[in-house]
Amino acid sequence: MFAKIHSGATVGLEPIPIIVEVDISTKSLPSFTIVGLPSKSVEESKERVRSAIRNSGAEFPPHRITVNLAPADIPKDGPAYDLPIALGILIASGQLPKVDSRILAYGALSLDGSLTHTNGVLPVTLLAKEKKFTGLYLSEINAKEAAIIDHISVYPCQSLLALFRHITGTSSISPLPHVSFHTFHEEKSAEFDLSDVLGQEQGKRALEIAAAGGHNIFFKGVPGAGKTMLARAFPAILPDLTENEALEVTKIYSITGNLSQGRSLISSRPFRAPHHTTSRIGLIGGGARPIPGEISLAHRGVLFLDEFPEFPRSVLEALRQPIEDGIVTISRASGTITYPAKFMLVAAANPCPCGNFGDLTKKCTCPAGQIIRYTKRVSGPIYDRIDLHIHLPQVKIEALTGEKRLDSSKIVRKRVQKARDIQLRRFKGTPFTCNSDLRSKEIKEFIPLSTECLSLLKKAVVSLQLSARSYHRIIKLAQTIADLEEEKIVEPRFIAEALQYRPREEELF
Repeated sequence: MFAKIHSGATVGLEPIPIIVEVDISTKSLPSFTIVGLPSKSVEESKERVRSAIRNSGAEFPPHRITVNLAPADIPKDGPAYDLPIALGILIASGQLPKVDSRILAYGALSLDGSLTHTNGVLPVTLLAKEKKFTGLYLSEINAKEAAIIDHISVYPCQSLLALFRHITGTSSISPLPHVSFHTFHEEKSAEFDLSDVLGQEQGKRALEIAAAGGHNIFFKGVPGAGKTMLARAFPAILPDLTENEALEVTKIYSITGNLSQGRSLISSRPFRAPHHTTSRIGLIGGGARPIPGEISLAHRGVLFLDEFPEFPRSVLEALRQPIEDGIVTISRASGTITYPAKFMLVAAANPCPCGNFGDLTKKCTCPAGQIIRYTKRVSGPIYDRIDLHIHLPQVKIEALTGEKRLDSSKIVRKRVQKARDIQLRRFKGTPFTCNSDLRSKEIKEFIPLSTECLSLLKKAVVSLQLSARSYHRIIKLAQTIADLEEEKIVEPRFIAEALQYRPREEELF
């Protein structure tokens, strides 16, 4: 007696098809064996499946049961194989008719037979669509998450008993209707509104440019200047996620278990703010069984690193490749996994350990050597990968006591969204979504420069000793400024403004 059920798994963020084969032999002593590189959590499914079948009113066969999870050379982890294993046992024992081979089963069982929340549903649903499956059996809790994918019938199952009755025709489970991406609208929210930040107009202008073009930004200033407040206000001015971007982000959160129960899609850009004591694995990802780190959880959103120099140097140096390439590759003896990590870096730092260096009202107590060592905790290559360097002075008393109302986050966000829409039209048919995505060879294609702009850039390269990376980042930054001004070409004044955001040598060392 043999049965075969289709299921799925994820390796890194990539879904792969899994075939659950169940064989029941009546000529051997009773046993229950799972093969195919199962982890401890998969081995424990034997007890969950046994209890779930019995508590659902079915008979658990007192024979030799062998379950094979194919392909057998890929490690299997997690409780999501409970449902296909239970269905395979019920079919192989003759208690259920064969399930349609075009339907995929995925879900974890509790001891009473009910289906519980399972991670990784969205990538498995995408796999089902790619492999031309027509339906998907999964938990009622996860059903809304899968319903965002069209051309797949999602059957929300409350329990193994309910699914048993559906397959035998005693009762019916109606598939959920498809949920369109355009029905999702999430009001942008942040801890602060930009109008709450008094003074620091250059910092707000830099935030607007960063949001419009997806650029990295570094705030440096004395304590109380508003660095953290500006960063915390950033999410409210970010542009909308495109449908593909939303699916990318939701995949990551689904696999890591960070997607709230009953939620279908993450429709707003993530904002991650890890503490400076975060380990390298916590920030970059990894571990014995590699999982995404904070930079992947910030994919298509913001990674805010407050107290930037307080992070261990080895942790900051690990950011080099992800900032440049938008991915992070983790290699282990068992294989190599690549996670997406296209994020906007927002970093903030004090000018010295005591924080008063450069303050006109307070005296710095740090020795010169200590200030240099503090600044050099962040290497030059990391600074070079940041597009906008902003020095925030102490806020003047006139700004604090004034009654002038400034542009709110809602107003600024409209300008940002308009600029991002211009970029989406410009890059239509390409893998790029914003100016910061461009590589050096695409810059010449998408950002033509006049003779005046090239002349200004040549002078800047010589006088400021700019690297090739800085040269290209200035061009991309100038294009974003042009998009905010709704100008079709980059003018010399946009190049000049972009140059203002490069760090001065005395600010770095």
